[in-house]
Amino acid sequence: MKMFGFLKNSLTYVRIIAMGYLAVIILGTLLLLLPGMTAEGCRTDFLTALFTATSATCVTGLVVVDTATHWTLLGQGTILLMIQIGGLGFMTMGVLLAMLLKKRITLRVRGLLQESMNYMQMGGVLRLLKTAFQGTLLFESVGAVLLAARFIPIFGVWKGIYYGVFHSVSAFCNGGFDLMGTYSGKYSSLVEFHGDILINVVIMALIILGGIGFFVWSDIRKNGLCWKKYMLHTKITLFSTAFLLIGGTILFWLFEKENLLGGMNGKDQLLAAAFSSVTARTAGFNTIDTGGLTSASKLLTIVLMFIGGSPGSTAGGIKTVTAVVLVTYVWSNLRESKGVNIFHRRLDDDVIRKASNVVVISLLMAVTSVIIICFIQPQLLVEDILFEVFSAIGTVGMSTGITRDLTTVSRILIILLMYCGRIGSMSFALSFTERKKAASVQLPVEKIMIG
Repeated sequence: MKMFGFLKNSLTYVRIIAMGYLAVIILGTLLLLLPGMTAEGCRTDFLTALFTATSATCVTGLVVVDTATHWTLLGQGTILLMIQIGGLGFMTMGVLLAMLLKKRITLRVRGLLQESMNYMQMGGVLRLLKTAFQGTLLFESVGAVLLAARFIPIFGVWKGIYYGVFHSVSAFCNGGFDLMGTYSGKYSSLVEFHGDILINVVIMALIILGGIGFFVWSDIRKNGLCWKKYMLHTKITLFSTAFLLIGGTILFWLFEKENLLGGMNGKDQLLAAAFSSVTARTAGFNTIDTGGLTSASKLLTIVLMFIGGSPGSTAGGIKTVTAVVLVTYVWSNLRESKGVNIFHRRLDDDVIRKASNVVVISLLMAVTSVIIICFIQPQLLVEDILFEVFSAIGTVGMSTGITRDLTTVSRILIILLMYCGRIGSMSFALSFTERKKAASVQLPVEKIMIG
């Protein structure tokens, strides 16, 4: 009995969430190894199944086998289900099922849901859950219909509808998985549609809507277009999202206008630059050859991948709000301001501390991984390894093409990064270090020199 009591006390919210995602990954791996999941003539080993299940559950999009040609319809459906669970969160899906079955939602479950959705308070979390479910159903359905309208003339009615649903869910959940391998070649993503306005706009809209977060939806739904009534979180999210998307589009166009965008007309250049800016924020699709990007564009993509989407969304990365908090903190210190203020509000010290932890832990994990892979596979370019690692920890899924060339150890490292990126680097660290009791005694202070 004491053992059960110890386990119950040690299972904090963070650890339960981490274990939940791990359970989904393991189950997905076992399912992908079953007969009927792999196309005729293809072989799936355990590491390939594990890599694919992790990438799908962590809504990343990195693949070692082409989704369309390697997996059967049943295998693709399993991957799509994992993407949906990973996008909304396994706790969200579980509580939704419990609510449909008229089960009572306890305070502990509400606390887990609050932690899973990264919500600021327990009150109203079920209301937020309903908004998330309704919004997801609406956006994915509309996206599926619009994409199907474009795919049906190409693939036929049933396949076109299926492609519309698959890519709508994958885009909204920022999954990055695609089925274009049988149409435009393996690992080609949406390159064949770089000039298609409908597909580009729909995919970008789904990525953005999934990436701004469920709380922002709820705030906009409540207050309409009245900026003054928005919560501070919503203001920071919308401002940073617009800034990164517009700034990213301009920079991608400048960096690639003499390179990959050189042979395109003005409309296609704008679409490609905008898509590159949007997808780098954890979506994983691409309409231009990622491996052919200039070094400046690759570095810009790495920065955008590291920042990612917004808290409480389907996206990964350190999150836009985290980046804004740290930039504002530095700017306030340079100006010697009293407190850290933004949009006429002062930020709490705990928020700044948490943002610092997230960035430092994520960078430490990424840099360590880059060093290890560079040591194991010295034949790979450092910039390509950097790209791959930040793509994994940001759960983006973009690659310069080296994913299939990674050794077993490197792939395991990428799997760990994808997992950490989905549950959050800080949450991953806390799952090992979190304690319920705080220390009652503090050590004496002593000053040191900085800078």
